[in-house]
Amino acid sequence: AGGRAGRQLSGWGKAEKHRDPDPSAQKRSHKTPLSARFSLNPSPRAGNRQNTPKRKIATMAEGEEKPSFDWLPEGVDPLADGEYDAIVMGTGLKECVISGLLSVNGMKVLHVDRNGYYGADCASLNLTNLYAKFEAGEPPSSLGTNRDYNVDLIPKLIMACGNLTKMLLHTKVTRYLDFKQIDGSYVYKKGKILKVPATPEEALVSPLMGMFEKRRFRKFLIYVDKYEADKPDTHQGKDLTTMTMRELYVDFGLQPDTHQFISHAMCLQLDDAHLDQPAASTVKELQTYCYSLARYGTSPYIYPMYGLGGLPEGFSRLCAIHGGTFMLNRDVDEVLFDESGAAYGIKSGNEMAKAKMIIGDPSYFPAEKTRPTGKVVRCICLLNHPIANTKDCESVQVIVPGPQVGRENDVFVCCVSSAHAVSAKGVYIAIVSTKAEKGNPEEDVAPGIELLGHVMQKFTSVATTYEPVSDGSDDKCFISSSFDGTSHFENDCDDMLSLYKRVSGEDLDMNINADSVEADY
Repeated sequence: AGGRAGRQLSGWGKAEKHRDPDPSAQKRSHKTPLSARFSLNPSPRAGNRQNTPKRKIATMAEGEEKPSFDWLPEGVDPLADGEYDAIVMGTGLKECVISGLLSVNGMKVLHVDRNGYYGADCASLNLTNLYAKFEAGEPPSSLGTNRDYNVDLIPKLIMACGNLTKMLLHTKVTRYLDFKQIDGSYVYKKGKILKVPATPEEALVSPLMGMFEKRRFRKFLIYVDKYEADKPDTHQGKDLTTMTMRELYVDFGLQPDTHQFISHAMCLQLDDAHLDQPAASTVKELQTYCYSLARYGTSPYIYPMYGLGGLPEGFSRLCAIHGGTFMLNRDVDEVLFDESGAAYGIKSGNEMAKAKMIIGDPSYFPAEKTRPTGKVVRCICLLNHPIANTKDCESVQVIVPGPQVGRENDVFVCCVSSAHAVSAKGVYIAIVSTKAEKGNPEEDVAPGIELLGHVMQKFTSVATTYEPVSDGSDDKCFISSSFDGTSHFENDCDDMLSLYKRVSGEDLDMNINADSVEADY
């Protein structure tokens, strides 16, 4: 698969050449360059492979003895090389980002996954695997072939100038992926789907606000654009470290409906708790949104061609190039702890590996190491038409603010299509997601489903979300939090940055300009 894994071992511990678990990979290697509308990397991925280091394949001569260690119990074999600086469990995006960054920093990394493919819970599936996962029988032939589909189990859009984009640029993972912008961003208000203005001209004619409110809104955005935390002359006498977001809105004369629209559709706040908290962080999020919107035009979001499954694969490749060892189809039977309660390794069958730290998603650790934070409902819908009232956009996000439909939490609708090479032509994939609060999954996603019109097929799932009970400094278990129910990566990026700091002891340098492609690790 063009060198995705530097060292690839099968589930039986024997060295073998890497076989791509993703049935769409062959198609990816022959894709054509993107439209000039947008590409983080103007060269197609296949064109860069000749300059990519070859994979390091683990080999062992017939009859050669495996290495032995004093810490290995009698009769137990070492897993791969036996000793590592870090063991990472699960190939979800967060774990792959961490393993990639650690290997770049010179650490010896072992990365294992119980599945035979990259991505874990955030993998992209073809049509047959999608129907099989939800036990929906055989997919109808009218939907097209497997090679046409890359359906994300946890669909999320990427803020064009947000933290995930900076990570992609900073690590040069963009050389393995192509991106295309999302056509539009919409918000639900009083029973209607309305476009979030992307230009001053759109703002002037938008029905989201009245004429005088638009002037106040413009004045507010000018203030936000010029605001710099370390330059008091841009503050206009406002201390955003003490002034709440609600007080800032009121200070500019904005109406409650406008508060809701800005906070939920632009600042991407999940509820109204932020209104009574210091405004500084929310203003920073609004700046990121506006910067992203100005950068690419019709919306602030981008999305990878062929689905999000390429993201963990890209970071896995980064790890592999720097010497990381990958083992797919490998169950982790036990995380091993010493007398002090600190993790020191893992056991898989009759094999063990030891490391200074154990990193992974919550599903690999004992139950007492994590706590539930709620449930997320996701509904994948196959449509034969674009979402109504979105100007027939081939890709779109719609945010339904919770208060608009009598909910505490927002409902998110993300729709992509063949424009991003994730479905057959004429088929649209719409995913509705939210945090469960009604006790009935269908009722939770109903406000989003109602916006879709006729649905050919839908697949609903409910997932419990978890977070670690400790930061890992004592027990050496560094655990990521589950993906949330939003349709963007902003909150998940915060968790990735927190996880990196807990693991490495230092902040990841995020000072790179999101427009830059020169910086590199």
